[in-house]
Amino acid sequence: MSGVRASQPVRSKGVRAEKLIKVSITLNRKNMAGLIEYVQESYNELRNHVSWTPLPEAQRLMVVVAVFSVLFALVVWGVDTVFSKVITLYFEKIVGA
Repeated sequence: MSGVRASQPVRSKGVRAEKLIKVSITLNRKNMAGLIEYVQESYNELRNHVSWTPLPEAQRLMVVVAVFSVLFALVVWGVDTVFSKVITLYFEKIVGA
């Protein structure tokens, strides 16, 4: 014998398992109803109670953000390029590569 003992199989009572399944289904329906209610209330809130920026102003602001993003990306690229060249020169002077 190897010394390993197998435990007895767990026996579930059929009535208890059925009851658990029914409770689970009930809870899932309640959760789904709560989710549907949440989505409906959120939609109502966004539709009727939020003051949205007028479309022309939103478009103008979107252009401003896009232009600023491109300029910022160019600045970061430029700084990265300069630092890369400075570090390359520094190590060429130290190592002599």
